[in-house]
Amino acid sequence: MLMKDNIDHLSRFWFVISNALPPIGFFLYFRYRKTHPNKAKMALTSAMIGVPIAILGTYIMNTYILN
Repeated sequence: MLMKDNIDHLSRFWFVISNALPPIGFFLYFRYRKTHPNKAKMALTSAMIGVPIAILGTYIMNTYILN
């Protein structure tokens, strides 16, 4: 099965969305993991990077801004 590289590439929009909202990145990973492995890997990586950023952002918001 031959695929072009542009088909198996996650767009910038979905990369940013999956980084900002990690559940969407995990969903995209499970959706594309068999048909487009590079796209799925990029979505999973973005979601995994987004989790610590979200935790850190929540800590900063609760500790310094909201109190």
